[in-house]
Amino acid sequence: MTIASLIDPIPAGNGSVHLTHAQSWMQGRTLYGGASALIAYTAAIRAFADLPPLRAGQIGFVAPVGESFAVATTMIRQGRNVTQLRSELLSEGRVALTAFWLFGAGREPNAIHAASPPEDWAGPPEDAEPVMADKGPAFIRENFELRRAQDQRGPGAPVVRRWARLTDRNILDPVSECILMGDVMPPGAIRAMVRQGPISSINWSFNLLEPQPSTADGWWMSENSSTHADHGYSSERLRLWNSDGRQVLDGLQCAAIFG
Repeated sequence: MTIASLIDPIPAGNGSVHLTHAQSWMQGRTLYGGASALIAYTAAIRAFADLPPLRAGQIGFVAPVGESFAVATTMIRQGRNVTQLRSELLSEGRVALTAFWLFGAGREPNAIHAASPPEDWAGPPEDAEPVMADKGPAFIRENFELRRAQDQRGPGAPVVRRWARLTDRNILDPVSECILMGDVMPPGAIRAMVRQGPISSINWSFNLLEPQPSTADGWWMSENSSTHADHGYSSERLRLWNSDGRQVLDGLQCAAIFG
């Protein structure tokens, strides 16, 4: 299933959606989180025209999203500079994903502070070792190319960092691409798990640091790091940098750690 076939069925308003060949974007019983978030974002920007740049998103993964669902989008408030929308994916009439989007027009800055560059820079993606080429979830194998961006392998510090790019590139605008890419890594807590078991994203909240992010050859460096894990959950920080080491997305996530 191409990216175009993932978003082309999304209507410019509320309505039903059926995805053909959705299996290539599935993660277990549900669509990969970045794919379902992209669908919700696409529904929002198609429902309302002339929006300012996206600044932030808050996404709740409530229940599994399969190949058939409905989309519903609501304008919460449209101010002079900031517009806030809500979009939902409904499965059998019940909310399966809820997303809150904040769009904001640019203003003359009164504070300027650049995000810190990544620690332990592993070098450019062109020199990095390919990983996960023939293993991992089907949605990874069929839709992403991953390369190593950290020396650590196996158990240890709860951080997972990889270079990633879409195999089907030049389809999405850069903001949509970052939404699709932003949740691609497993939780950093996977490196601290005592035994193997399922993991599942529960929510994802992010700030977009660049209104028009860009990178070279489609490569983004994605990192998930667990800041605390206990009681079956992990609090994760999700970050995305471009090929020059400039951070473009900063996020938080709660992940369920089973097993």
